[in-house]
Amino acid sequence: MVNKKFGMQHKFLKSFIFIGLIGIVGLYSCKKKIDDAYLNPNAATVQPVESLLPGVIGGFTWFSASAGTTYGVVVDGTFVGRYIQYYGINTSADTWGQMSMLGGVVDNGGSVWATVYFGQGNNVNRIIQWGAEQEKWDYVGAGLAIRAWGWLELTQEYNWGILREAWQPNKTSFHYEDQPEILDSCRAVCHRAISFLNRTDGNVSQANLAKGDAYFNNGDVNKWKKFVYGILARSYALLSYKNIFLSEHLADSAIKYASLSCATNADNITVKVAGGLQTGQNNYWGPYRGNFGAYRQGDFVARLMSGDDTTAFAGVSDPRRWYMLSENINGTFKGFKPWLGSSGLATNDYPKNFWRNPSPTSTSPCPQTGVCTIDSSRYLYQNTSPWPMMTASEMQFIIAEAALRKGDKPAALTAYTNAISLNFDMLANDYPQNIPAGRQITGPIKAAYLANAAIVPSSAGLTLTHIMNQKYIALYIWGSLETWADMRKFHYVDTDPATNKK
Repeated sequence: MVNKKFGMQHKFLKSFIFIGLIGIVGLYSCKKKIDDAYLNPNAATVQPVESLLPGVIGGFTWFSASAGTTYGVVVDGTFVGRYIQYYGINTSADTWGQMSMLGGVVDNGGSVWATVYFGQGNNVNRIIQWGAEQEKWDYVGAGLAIRAWGWLELTQEYNWGILREAWQPNKTSFHYEDQPEILDSCRAVCHRAISFLNRTDGNVSQANLAKGDAYFNNGDVNKWKKFVYGILARSYALLSYKNIFLSEHLADSAIKYASLSCATNADNITVKVAGGLQTGQNNYWGPYRGNFGAYRQGDFVARLMSGDDTTAFAGVSDPRRWYMLSENINGTFKGFKPWLGSSGLATNDYPKNFWRNPSPTSTSPCPQTGVCTIDSSRYLYQNTSPWPMMTASEMQFIIAEAALRKGDKPAALTAYTNAISLNFDMLANDYPQNIPAGRQITGPIKAAYLANAAIVPSSAGLTLTHIMNQKYIALYIWGSLETWADMRKFHYVDTDPATNKK
């Protein structure tokens, strides 16, 4: 006989369990809706890699963010440019002009560090991770290319860096690695980048890559590969002053990868800007941003390009100075000694600033209203100037230096001549704005310059003095950090044994 009491208890228990399950399901459903509505801000939320890449590309040069502003090579270049005498400011005893730097809490000179670890940092990690999950191998390759670039720029500027323990959120102090290990990692990442940029399977698409890459390479993976090869070339050229450059065949590697990089000006790697009424839409050096009113070209570069310096090219006026530099009221080219400002310059010798303003003030012709009074800026100093990150001319100079150090002077002369020619063409074609009548670069003007034996000697007469001083000119302003690396290779004051000159 069935125990009725037990049967009733059994039914009650089943009902209780059923109601409980309904309650649990209801609570779960409610929790899911709450979780969906109020996402954990600290959780990693997958974002379209197409939306991450533009900001990371902006970090190459300059960019702004809510947690920090104006990071990039252009920003650090404003300080390093005074070290290398590209320019100075109109005050005497400038700290950076005296090859010093501000201490304390000031972050001047720390922009590349901030770019690598903060601005690009985990954003690059996410592009690589999420790009792989979505089989967007071109984005993975681009992310790795950016990471390799960051390692090289970091160690060129600071030598030591956080490598193995980078981006570990549970750490507040870090172990630092020295340059050889960082260079090894840079090169390894370069080769990984090439392997992904070579892939055509999965969701690889030029049109889709261009969505995130509109202001850099516009989705062209071949240009991304040239960029990576250029990073490799730079990484070997950085060591050209060491004995291992020849003994371990690093010169051959520099030549190999520079040859695989930018070969024509169409290959040049540049960051573009749209222009407009927002600060971040305009070139950091342009008049709209108003950052460089007090800056003037350096005395050395003005003398070098005017034929007034005894180091190199004495007596030869460089046609490119009308593009790169600013003349004074007298129509000549004078500059500031970075540590002395305008001291010693007569009023009419005072150079115009980079926006063509002749007064000592920092007035911009284009205040941030979108209305310019008279904007006669040239070269890299316009609001929408494309900013070079790597050029065919630079790659030819790398080949020229490496070949000369190997003793292959004919190859060095060919590369050296090509480098100057490419730089002339880049200026004439990409930066023709506001050049005075009769001062434009033409074919005959370029040919006459290259035919001058003081500029292009015989192969037997070619020296490092020729190559490095012409490279100094070709990288003017945009290549400040590369030029600084070159100058440190020569310990600033070393002379060329062939000429006994710098």
